[in-house]
Amino acid sequence: MKSKIKTQVIIIGSGPAGYSAAFRCADLGLKTVLVEQFNRIGGVCLNVGCIPSKSLLNISKIIQESNWLSEIGIFHKSSEICVQKIKEFKEKVVSKIANNLYKMMRNRKIKLVNGFGKFISSNSVLVENPEENYEIFFENAIIATGSRPIQLSKILETENLNRKNVWSSNEALNVHEIPRSMLIIGGGIIGLEIGTIYHSLGSKIDIVEVQNRLLPMVEEEISQFYTNTIRKKFDVMLKTKVLKISENSKKMLVVMKNEKDQEITREYDKLLLSIGRTPNSDLINLNQIGISVDSKGFIDVDSQMKTNLSHIYAVGDVVGLPMLAHKGMQEGHIAAEVIRGMNHYFDPYVIPSIAYTDPEIAWIGLTETEAKDRNINFETSTVPWNALGRAIASNCTNGMTKIIFDKETKRILGGSIIGTNGGELLGEIGLAIEMGCNAEDLSLTIHAHPTLYESIGMASKIFEGSITDLPNKKSIFSRYEI
Repeated sequence: MKSKIKTQVIIIGSGPAGYSAAFRCADLGLKTVLVEQFNRIGGVCLNVGCIPSKSLLNISKIIQESNWLSEIGIFHKSSEICVQKIKEFKEKVVSKIANNLYKMMRNRKIKLVNGFGKFISSNSVLVENPEENYEIFFENAIIATGSRPIQLSKILETENLNRKNVWSSNEALNVHEIPRSMLIIGGGIIGLEIGTIYHSLGSKIDIVEVQNRLLPMVEEEISQFYTNTIRKKFDVMLKTKVLKISENSKKMLVVMKNEKDQEITREYDKLLLSIGRTPNSDLINLNQIGISVDSKGFIDVDSQMKTNLSHIYAVGDVVGLPMLAHKGMQEGHIAAEVIRGMNHYFDPYVIPSIAYTDPEIAWIGLTETEAKDRNINFETSTVPWNALGRAIASNCTNGMTKIIFDKETKRILGGSIIGTNGGELLGEIGLAIEMGCNAEDLSLTIHAHPTLYESIGMASKIFEGSITDLPNKKSIFSRYEI
């Protein structure tokens, strides 16, 4: 049995990029069909990504704060961690957000079709599910199929491994158990966030990374600061490659080689593969209708999110880096508006990024390396958080705020924050860059005291030479011996 549906717009995939596109299309008066293969809308972000990890990281933070209170003798911790209650809390959070999405979808009269969608022509999609198949004829399509974790296929396929002990981020965020030990393969954001969670739950965490530093996309000074911090908790092995994985008495036996060509063999209860994500562009018959895809599987689009077929658009992870929900949501809005006839473009000056680790890392705009590569005459200002009254009072002095300024125009080029709630502080820097603000604009803006965000104003005052809360290297008195 095959039902036929006609619509103005079909969106394949209901993650943040997909549902944002669908909602915007409906708001603009377009008849909209949303296709989702899984039982619940929201995509990776809601179901096995951003939201589950943040709910677990919130628990992790509270556990660590409780441990600190116990260490300084304010109370004695004796409670045991209940894995089932953690799972229930996480699921409650996810369900609440999903229910809100369903409500907004119904209010907009968007038709949801469950099943796996793939193109059968340049104007039709076949959606298959166990109960009923649908052939959907469309005027415009938006592809928002997202991405999936990359697997260590060559190593894993050569051994008869128990895959229950080899996790992706999906399995790790389901929190079936708390392993005594875990090796995280890959030093990117997802792995480091999951390491933060499981360390607080009691797991011993090792991290192996083939490159010479963690988080290579982050400002090098910030990355080094973070690495030095987590070495107190994790065993971090840089410039180290996994050679072989096998099993030994229900343990995972991992052979690695470090930069000195020394082989290291260790046992773990679980392995977490965190070596990146690959786009879901290979499953929906794009080659059959002639959609252009690059060598890595990302769909080629222009600044209006159009593919080489002008009535078919693509948004989110499937079109390329950075793979961020907020980037995909904005792309979804642009695609919907262009379909409606608006002459809009996806052209952000900067896109914020956050690693919800401990300490949290947030960055936006240019790094020092990027500024040097562009031959920009720049200057940096850094505020250590041990100079902030709020940080001292809140036991979060392990952080810093760093801003990069153009020395000639005094405009803000980029900024990085490492420390508690760093992501919540980044917005001011992002807005300043987008609006073309200079150091004087920020330094003359009164920042509340005591706060963590006043470090942004302080960094601007360092550049301006008007700082009073730290030694002023640009003061006239710094030129003389006192």
